[in-house]
Amino acid sequence: MARKLGRTTDKRMALLRNLATDLIIHERLETTEAKAKEVRSVVEKMITLGKRGDLHARRQAGSLLYKAEDEEGEQNALQKLFNDIGPRYEDRQGGYTRVLKVEQRKGDGAKMAIIELV
Repeated sequence: MARKLGRTTDKRMALLRNLATDLIIHERLETTEAKAKEVRSVVEKMITLGKRGDLHARRQAGSLLYKAEDEEGEQNALQKLFNDIGPRYEDRQGGYTRVLKVEQRKGDGAKMAIIELV
C-alpha cells in the first residue's frame, strides 16, 4: 500500500511530480525518508520509459513530469530523461536510485534521506 504522506490525492501527486522532476534535473535530492522512498518508484518508472525512448514513452513521461529546466536553461526534464539518463542506464535492469539515510531534521526531528541516481 502506498504512503499517503498526510495529503489528499491531488496534492500528493503534485508533490511526487515535483520531486521526480527535480530528481531528474539535479540527480540528487535531500528530503524526508518517506518521501524519498515514495518518489523512488515514480522515478524508476520514468527511467524505464527513458530507456524505451519511443514516442509513446515520451508522451507518457511528459504527462507526469513538469516542464522545468536545468540550471543552464539548456534542456528540460523530459529532454534530459531521454537524451542523458535513459541511455546511461541502457544495460541496467532496474535499481537506478539510491536512498541514503542522514541525520534527523533539527526543527521537528523528521527522518531525512538523500535520494540520488546511481
